[in-house]
Amino acid sequence: MERTGHEPELGGVLRQNAVYVDETVCIGCGHCAYVARHTFFLEDEYGRARVVNQDGDSEPLIQEAIDTCPVDCIAWVSYQNLVRLESARAHQTIRNIGIVQTRKT
Repeated sequence: MERTGHEPELGGVLRQNAVYVDETVCIGCGHCAYVARHTFFLEDEYGRARVVNQDGDSEPLIQEAIDTCPVDCIAWVSYQNLVRLESARAHQTIRNIGIVQTRKT
């Protein structure tokens, strides 16, 4: 099936690519979510970045967020690869990297 870029998964705008976070590599620094807060968020269970909205921010702002990643775990991928990667995520084991918690005294 040929994709047009107008699909809701791609934000409904003519985009050639989608953005994907490899959560097995992500260290949860939060830089991407700070820069492009309408696209990325840190999920609660492991503290890893995840895409919440493909069309949340402009492409230049998303690219800036990608460029801030210290472990290069965010990439532009084709729609077909996004579907494959998201399907594979269900079978991945994510190691807990130890979310820093503050202690109330």
